[in-house]
Amino acid sequence: MTPISDHIAFLTEAREKLEELELLKDREKQLKADEIRLEKVLESEKKTVNDNIAATIKKRREEINSSYDKEIAKGQDKLKKARVKREKAKSQGMKERIAEETADLHKENRDLKLQMKTMFQKNHVPAVCNSSLYYAMFFPRWFGEILKLLIAVLICFLAVPYGIYLALPEKKTWMMVVICFLCVVIFGGLYIWISNRTKLLHMEVLRTGRTLRDQMHSNRKKIRVITSSIKKDRNEALYDLEKYDDEIARVEQELQDVANKKKEALNTFEQVTKMIISDEIANNARPRVDKLREEFQQVTAGTKELEGQIKDMTLFITDHYGTYLGNEFLNPLKIGELSEIIKSGKASI
Repeated sequence: MTPISDHIAFLTEAREKLEELELLKDREKQLKADEIRLEKVLESEKKTVNDNIAATIKKRREEINSSYDKEIAKGQDKLKKARVKREKAKSQGMKERIAEETADLHKENRDLKLQMKTMFQKNHVPAVCNSSLYYAMFFPRWFGEILKLLIAVLICFLAVPYGIYLALPEKKTWMMVVICFLCVVIFGGLYIWISNRTKLLHMEVLRTGRTLRDQMHSNRKKIRVITSSIKKDRNEALYDLEKYDDEIARVEQELQDVANKKKEALNTFEQVTKMIISDEIANNARPRVDKLREEFQQVTAGTKELEGQIKDMTLFITDHYGTYLGNEFLNPLKIGELSEIIKSGKASI
């Protein structure tokens, strides 16, 4: 350890070195703060560029999809209309075919109906007897007629009595019996009266009418069978639908072409256009990013250099002054106080 000849000069020099070290540390704090700030700004700028690239790519992709989707929607609408036209043409063709193949049966039924009307008028049979309801009540044969008769019986002998009974202010069992008896007498009597007034006087005409109605029923059944057969027939050659099929095929091909173009456009966008957009936006932002990166690198380099200077200065102070003063006095303020004490002659190192 070299003896100190001038204690005041030694302390002054130590104080200056410590103050210089403090300045270096303050500068280091400032540079580190700048480093953190610039790093955040740089990352924010990079994120902005990446977000801009992503948003632009998404927008361009959506524009391509939207453009082609509009064309596809138009094509689908045309296809729907073409198919509707075809179905209408087929439906019309089926109607005409049904009308043609059932024309004789319809004509026969009209003739039979006219024959019945003429026959009833000629024999002075009441017009009510030439009705579906009359034959269902008095000459039931087919399921529909039997069902009508059953419904009439239920209404007259069940619904009406029960409805009257519910409407009474006071309800007793004997009242229900009386009501049912009256309904049987009234409706049953009416039925017998109509039967006697018609059947006994015009039985032959009514039986002939029954036969004619059976023939009409048979014809209607044949018409339903023919209609069902035509509707189930998958042979569409009879309806002249070729022009509609050609139109549908043309529109379907147009739709397929648009779909292929869309796929190709999206593929080109993903493989080429997307890269061009990314490069363009990145190139436009590169000067700002490069400037920020350069500033950040300069500050980082300055911080590292300053850290080295602080390290060297700290070691220098420790080696040259710490061994004499002790670590507790390596402080500019304490060294200043120590200098004043020495100057006053109150102490020495």
